[in-house]
Amino acid sequence: MKLGLVIYSDDTENVWNAFRLGVFALKQGDSVKAFLLAKGVECEGLDTEKFKVTEQMQAYVDAGGEILACGSCLKIRNSKGSEMCPLSTMQDFYDLIAGSDKVISI
Repeated sequence: MKLGLVIYSDDTENVWNAFRLGVFALKQGDSVKAFLLAKGVECEGLDTEKFKVTEQMQAYVDAGGEILACGSCLKIRNSKGSEMCPLSTMQDFYDLIAGSDKVISI
């Protein structure tokens, strides 16, 4: 299955669980792409003692997952993409949706 994750939340537990699902799906042999939208582009700064978001994101990438970050959403926040979350476009977002068997938004 080709799974698309649209992460628009800045809720630490929700984002952490989204990447946990991504890791699990990759281990099942699925392909997974995540698109960070709106507040979701802030996910690299959401770590808490209880929810290590960036560790989960790294596990997701290490398992073969891809993360894309909305360039407009980053720009609004005076931020740039990172190596783990490269700056992306609406075309990339559309391609993720069009190329996925299932899309989950979180």
